[in-house]
Amino acid sequence: MRLAFARRAVAVNVRVSLVVPTFNGISFTRGLLESLRQSAEPFRLVVIDNGSTDGTRELFRAFPYSYPLTFIEHNDNRSVVASLNRAWPLAETELICFLHNDAEIVDPAVLTKLVAAFDDSSLGMAGLYGAKRIRRDGRFVGRTIVHSLSEGPTVRPSGEDVAAIDAVCMCLRREFLEEIGGLDEGYGFFHGLDKDLSLTVRERGLRCRVVHAPFHHHGGGTRARDFDRGGERERRDLALRAAATERLVAKWGHRLPSDVRPMATRVREWWEARYPWRS
Repeated sequence: MRLAFARRAVAVNVRVSLVVPTFNGISFTRGLLESLRQSAEPFRLVVIDNGSTDGTRELFRAFPYSYPLTFIEHNDNRSVVASLNRAWPLAETELICFLHNDAEIVDPAVLTKLVAAFDDSSLGMAGLYGAKRIRRDGRFVGRTIVHSLSEGPTVRPSGEDVAAIDAVCMCLRREFLEEIGGLDEGYGFFHGLDKDLSLTVRERGLRCRVVHAPFHHHGGGTRARDFDRGGERERRDLALRAAATERLVAKWGHRLPSDVRPMATRVREWWEARYPWRS
């Protein structure tokens, strides 16, 4: 691993750093970088590349954008979580936001809203997509998902507390990451990390919250639905997911199932889902 590039901007009050892992997918990465130009919130960017061969490294070495960048070249793509643990300590800001490279901000105030959420000391993590309930087997309950996807946000304008935040965007205090010793590298790839981190936050009496700040997500090249059905890559990905879920349940079984909805809301939503014609 080597620090390939670090550029500091003129000193301003920057509260958040975006930590982005990359491995090829240059078209997605360009989309993210272009969208960040409209951000109303100042930020620093920390990128760790895990062996791209499609021009991604050359893009960051040239880097035609004005915001400050720290770029790390790393050649091992076996563990995204481990690479993130190498990257986030280089961020010097109060807040750290782990962000997928296939996301794009649509609302210029996305980062401002994420940062502002931490003015509440009871908040432990903020994001753009999450679920209010996790089943005993570690899966999200689909009807409880809330998000800020630009195609039709479902989260309330004021934001909503969730049981877990999705890994597409996870924003935390740097001091919290230091306190817990960083991310759990036992998950290897992304699978399970988001729920693990969310449950770690809530184990300490803090809240997880999805904010209303429209963004676009291309879906992720590591998702099984993007692979050839029945292919080796799909089988490998599904095996990683199964192992991550097994680890999650073994570690957090004492907190599962997990539901942040008030009891009255749970009963009403269960009734509406079971008997929609009576609602």
